[in-house]
Amino acid sequence: MTYVDGFVVPVPEGNREAYIASAKAAKPIFFEHGALHHVECWSTDIPKGEHTDFFRAVQAKDGECVVFSWITWPSKEVRDAAWEAMMSDDRMKTMDMPFDGKRMFWGGFETVFDSKSDA
Repeated sequence: MTYVDGFVVPVPEGNREAYIASAKAAKPIFFEHGALHHVECWSTDIPKGEHTDFFRAVQAKDGECVVFSWITWPSKEVRDAAWEAMMSDDRMKTMDMPFDGKRMFWGGFETVFDSKSDA
């Protein structure tokens, strides 16, 4: 099964186009290092929870949207090698990030069920 990196980040609403541009600039770098799929999702319908929610998770401020994204890799090994290589890639080092990276969170996930591959 594949391996997935998931990311959640608050982005100022006015930075939507800049965010999309940065995601498009990162895409070829991800794919050069073995990514299979890259998705960026801009929030349109996320409820404020009583105990926890996406807004609280990233300490979103007024005027910020929550972005949920993921990258699919063939395996954790490919992903680990890719991130190591990408962190030394000058294109990644100089990329403008139109959000507060300190409030972004991420993690790696082993795929245990995928309806697409289960068909």
